[in-house]
Formats: sequence, structure tokens, C-alpha cells
Amino acid sequence: MTFDLDRSSPVPLYYQVSRQLEAAIERGDLAPGDRLENETGLARRWGLSRPTMRRAIQELVEKGLVVRKRGIGTQVVGHGKVKRQVQLTSLYDDLVRSGQEPTTDVLAHDFTRADDDVAEQLGIEAGTNILHVERLRYALGEPLAIMRNWLPAEVAATFTRRQLEGGGLYALFRAKGIHMRIASQRIGARGASATEARRLRVRKSACVLTMERTTYDDSGHAVELGSHIYRADRYSFEVVVVER
Repeated sequence: MTFDLDRSSPVPLYYQVSRQLEAAIERGDLAPGDRLENETGLARRWGLSRPTMRRAIQELVEKGLVVRKRGIGTQVVGHGKVKRQVQLTSLYDDLVRSGQEPTTDVLAHDFTRADDDVAEQLGIEAGTNILHVERLRYALGEPLAIMRNWLPAEVAATFTRRQLEGGGLYALFRAKGIHMRIASQRIGARGASATEARRLRVRKSACVLTMERTTYDDSGHAVELGSHIYRADRYSFEVVVVER
């Protein structure tokens, strides 16, 4: 494996190496279980100092992509974070496209009455019948997100637990001829509750990313209210910023 290092760039060499190794892991060129050559050999191969290579490898260790094992060396253990553009897309669809093999546990699937807050955000009257869904989404067998959704019953009355276990919510919308056009979305962070930490397999109060979203169809009607949390060590949002 060879990398293109720009020695005239202001970007530090250790960072160039770590980013290219990370990209190789994400592409699958370096798979879980693969071992990296020792730091001395890697440094010699790319004409770098050993401290530079050590720092590059440490970047990968801190991201949870590789581990150092006594008597074994440095070993790849994961594919890194799921990176997702802030767009009106389905997490399930995004994971399928990126080869992350999504699976889902449906934790709740029940019809209830909309309280004042849910009703306001969905633009319906309080007490209106809605479907409440809670799901635990996995990527490559690792828990990634807990997703809570509230859907107008007139939209989601036919959505079954089995359908939600086997695919994404937006695919069910599309199958009903519902086209999501625009969403109001807020992204934040907080500490995980004890229950959330257990389900996501992180320590209690570990930082999780949050996303609140209300989605509207092409006629302007709200079809989904979502409250999702994501493991911060396995997930990130990416935004393209354009100067006005």
C-alpha cells in the first residue's frame, strides 16, 4: 500500500498519513483483523520519522479504528464513523449505499393519541390518533442509533413491525406514493441516559449526537416527527458550507 504525501503542504505529514489510512479502512482495503506493519517499517517505507508515524497511528487508535496488542502489533478493528451529509435522506438507505449492512430492532410500535407538543409539530389536533415507533438501528452488527418517530395514523396505519424491521421508514413512505419534500431539522448533543447507554453499548452519560426532524410531503403536510440519537464515536454529520 502506497500513499501520496505532499511534503510541501502545510498539512502535517502525520495527519496526511492517518487520513489516508482511515480512507483505506473505510474503503475496505484494510479490513477488520488485518495487521499493519510495525511503525519502524512503515516509517522507512514512506521516508518518515518514527515519531511522525507513531503519531499517525495514534490518531487511528483514538478514533477506534485500530488497536495495539502486545505480541501482535497494530490491528484494524473497525470501519470508523458513519459519515452522513445533512440532507433529507433515510439513515437506512445511506447505510445500504455505504455497505454498512443495516439491521433494525423495533422496540416500540403502538398507536396512541398525540399530546400537545407532538400535535403542534405535526400540525394536527391534540388527541389525534398517531403511530409511535422506536427502533434501534445497527451498522455492521454494532448499535448506531436509537430512533423515535411519531407519524399521523392516516399516513402510517398500514406500517407493520415486520416492515420496519426489514427496511427503512422512508421506503415505506415512497411505497405509498408519499414524497418527502422538505424538513425542519435541529442537530445537537447531550449525555446518554442509562437506558440509551445500555442499548448503544456506551458508558452512561457518554456524549450522543441528537437530531430532531419534522418532515413535510410535497403538499406541505407533516408526515413525520423524529427524535433520533447517534453514538458520537461511530457517527458524524457533514455539511457543505458555501459563501454568500
